[in-house]
Amino acid sequence: MTSDIAISAPETAAANGHGEAHTTARFGALTLGSIGVVYGDIGTSPLYAFREAVMAASGTEGAPTQAAVLGVLSLILWALLVVVTLKYVVILLRADNNGEGGTLALMALAQRAVGTGGATIVMLGIISGALFYGDAVITPALSVLSAIEGMKDVTLRFEPYIVPLTVVILACLFAVQSRGTARVAAFFGPVMCVWFAVIALAAIHPIIEQPQVLYALNPLYAVSFMLHHGIISFVTLGAVFLAVTGAEALYADLGHFGKRPIQTAWLFIVLPSLALNYLGQGALVLGDPGAIVSPFFQLFPQGFFRGCMVVLATAATVIASQAVITGAYSLTRQAIQLGLLPRFEIRHTSEAHSGQIFIPRINQLLLVAVVLLVLLFRSSSALASAYGISVTGTMVVTAMMGFVVIWKVWKWSPFAAAALIAPFLFLDLTFLSANLLKVFEGGWVPLALGALMIILMYTWRRGSRLLFEKSRKLEFPLADLVAMLEKRPPQRVPGTAVFLTSDPLSAPTALMHSLKHYKVLHEKNVILTIETAQTPRIDPAERVRLEQISPTFSKVTLKFGFMESPNVPKALAIARKLGWQFDIMSTSFFLSRRALKPAAHSGMPRWQDRLFISLSRSANDATDYFQIPSGRVVEVGTQVTI
Repeated sequence: MTSDIAISAPETAAANGHGEAHTTARFGALTLGSIGVVYGDIGTSPLYAFREAVMAASGTEGAPTQAAVLGVLSLILWALLVVVTLKYVVILLRADNNGEGGTLALMALAQRAVGTGGATIVMLGIISGALFYGDAVITPALSVLSAIEGMKDVTLRFEPYIVPLTVVILACLFAVQSRGTARVAAFFGPVMCVWFAVIALAAIHPIIEQPQVLYALNPLYAVSFMLHHGIISFVTLGAVFLAVTGAEALYADLGHFGKRPIQTAWLFIVLPSLALNYLGQGALVLGDPGAIVSPFFQLFPQGFFRGCMVVLATAATVIASQAVITGAYSLTRQAIQLGLLPRFEIRHTSEAHSGQIFIPRINQLLLVAVVLLVLLFRSSSALASAYGISVTGTMVVTAMMGFVVIWKVWKWSPFAAAALIAPFLFLDLTFLSANLLKVFEGGWVPLALGALMIILMYTWRRGSRLLFEKSRKLEFPLADLVAMLEKRPPQRVPGTAVFLTSDPLSAPTALMHSLKHYKVLHEKNVILTIETAQTPRIDPAERVRLEQISPTFSKVTLKFGFMESPNVPKALAIARKLGWQFDIMSTSFFLSRRALKPAAHSGMPRWQDRLFISLSRSANDATDYFQIPSGRVVEVGTQVTI
């Protein structure tokens, strides 16, 4: 997951393009921050992962056997060691894109390494990005619902209120998103530290009473369980995977905290706490098989302590949900910048940190989807069946793109790269296959959400490309137009005109219409193109490229990283140092607003044409997106068929 709740310094470091160069924050603060933001999802997995896996392993037998408990425990512990520790903490944290991690950052890095033949890489990026939205919907619903269900262990009188209270908490969580996460984020680290300490300490007494649970540390128990339980073991594997959901966050938040704080937090705090808690739940069930109904909360004494634990679990699950919600904002901004989604309104909730953003439309869609899921499934056990497919799919794609990066960027031989990645890819594919067994039990939900997002992203990318190619055929070459205007200039008016265009070689539509209707030309004219780089951020020294093409015409190219929000006036201020006398109050920005209509013969099916047109109409205004003062903008309308 990609989370943007990062604490102060990482933004500065990431802006410099080095994930490790966090010079303005102490290492301890970054480690604490990573515990709060990165590990919320995987840290709350003990609420449901062990219970679901053992219940799946018990099959028709009913009561869990010692072989089932030790086998499941061994699978969980070794999944944490192999999938999370080796794949993500040791290997993938090194595959950074200028200090940034995450599925789209990896896609951009792999695409840049492959060059022109990167269509498959882009498709993989679209798939993994789309699957993340499925995860972003299910994580808040499952996490908060599983925590509130703990009230049943305090008193059964609370049972009718579990679903309504979950909906209220989720509605409040989404309602406060517009206020920004800076204040809340300061509490994330300490709360999660308390969480990990409490779940570890609660497990010690059951382990002492049932020391045979430590046999689960031997991987042979995992192997034996898989060999002797047939199809049941495969079904169980799908539930075991719930213990490692959230591992993507390790990689996604690389740019916010750096490699060493994330690794330190995992190896010394998170992993030991999770391992102890799972062992404690296993010991509890070995002593009392009936405890499998709610092994996590039964680690705590009945009454006041268990009630406090429900409150703490609710806080921890809200934190886990917060991380994935802001991750959805971050992923959406990256997708917009990479041309995979139309422009949406992006609000900055912090003047100091560009990563803290709020996207109203995404927030509304997530809230509706999350509440519908809670009302549809009504229990964490039912929702657990829907969880896992989107995360395993993302992990499979990450492993594939990781192979490309190790081969092309790290310059390993393809055989060595394959030898390194193949075991992890095999494990990911095994987990994916096991989770696919749950399609009809609820797994169709993330698949349907992912399929919808894939269609939207693919349609937007394909339609944008067709529109660009069609527009280029209709437009006049810029060099020829400038030569004609310099030779026989029309009436001149004072001031500067800036014409925004996506194609710097062709005359902007707004310029052509301005000449056609007004029959005047400004004293100074700028053809402005905005480019998105395949790196997360751009050094301010490389932001602006200025080219004089005639005495009255110049080209300006502004370059932004895919994790930056384009601010045109601020970037143009840099152009002053390059010799362009820029005064925003005597400058008019000319934009072309295109009204799209389906053509008789298009490069896409009719339904896709209509979908692309609908997406383009829903896109946010370019004036707001590029942060241009609305009082300085002139929009020229044109009609285009696609």
